[in-house]
Amino acid sequence: MKLTSYPFLDKLEPEALSFLEQHITPVSIPKGTLLFYQGDVCENILWLIHGEVRLYTQSDTIEDITLYNLKAGEQCIVNTASLFSNTPAIASAETLTGIEGFVISSQSVKKLTQLSDVYQSYLFSLYQLRFEELAGLINDIKFKRLDTRIIEWLNKQPQNIIEITHEQLATELGSARVVVSRLLKELEQKGIVTLHRGKIERL
Repeated sequence: MKLTSYPFLDKLEPEALSFLEQHITPVSIPKGTLLFYQGDVCENILWLIHGEVRLYTQSDTIEDITLYNLKAGEQCIVNTASLFSNTPAIASAETLTGIEGFVISSQSVKKLTQLSDVYQSYLFSLYQLRFEELAGLINDIKFKRLDTRIIEWLNKQPQNIIEITHEQLATELGSARVVVSRLLKELEQKGIVTLHRGKIERL
């Protein structure tokens, strides 16, 4: 298992690369594992090589809302922000699949940022990307009809038959399951989707 998912490492300073190789630990974690909870202070950073992790926020008054999904070659800004500032994480992280990767301790990753301008630039680029995504999420929730958001979400999926329950889709979109189920039924009546048990077929 190598860090080939992170192309910026080709530009990493030799001293920083050597330090990184000496201070990362390989991990393999099963699907459905909570990596950290909202409110935890993160003590290490995950370098994801394979699999997918969901970042979500929750409160007593609303359903879970997915902030973004972390994929191979990315690092989590919730994770890094909590670690560098020593403050509680603003979201929880759960593995959507089995994952493989590396972890590096808070002390080591802080040293790495001191050694490498390249790594610092990579972290800032992640913040820019995620802020744009979160701004889009806020705009969608505030201004777009939920049925439009459902159609847009389905159209972003690479396959026509999407394995997802109504409850899971509601969580993705920050809504209630009963509302999503009702709108999906309306979309089915309009010939936009076909509903199956645990699956949604995009027509």
